[in-house]
Amino acid sequence: MDPVSLFTLWYNEWLGTNPPEPSAMVLSTAGKNGPVSSRMVLLKDFNEKGFIFFTNYDSHKGQQLKSDSRAALLFWWQPLGRQVRIEGTVKKTSSELSEQYFHTRPRESQTGVWASEQSHEIPDRNYLEKRFEHFSEKFAGTEIPLSPNWGGFILTPVMFEFWQEGKHRLHDRIVYTRENDSWVSKRLAP
Repeated sequence: MDPVSLFTLWYNEWLGTNPPEPSAMVLSTAGKNGPVSSRMVLLKDFNEKGFIFFTNYDSHKGQQLKSDSRAALLFWWQPLGRQVRIEGTVKKTSSELSEQYFHTRPRESQTGVWASEQSHEIPDRNYLEKRFEHFSEKFAGTEIPLSPNWGGFILTPVMFEFWQEGKHRLHDRIVYTRENDSWVSKRLAP
């Protein structure tokens, strides 16, 4: 089985546990000569081409991905005793895909994209609430346009590691690496 098919199988089994936030994943990035940063983001889609998430391009993660396109994802599915690590390179999705997804979000979330200067220092919470109010009024009665500094990224995987909890800490670890146009798998000691 190829790693995308195995991920799909495990992901669907994870969804069967009715998790509170099924698409939560850890995204790790590193800027040019900078420290590695990790944070939770939401997986919005995946297929054989990659894993898609959306964010503010001017955010800390957006700036890191601009300077170093390498990134890693981590899925921790504790009720199933599983984790999946994925490493690869990231690029922006098409503006059409970003626009399409943007308009599926609740109107308040669309307004929030315009109101939040993500990862930038602000004087206080009132500043943020006033910006939200400003953009709510500005876009009242109209379709909210996609902000030019917001959109999607797709991580194209070059490595998957599937970890299954085992008795006596004898866990199963299967790694897939991309070699030319095919996936090569190997088993690692826990």
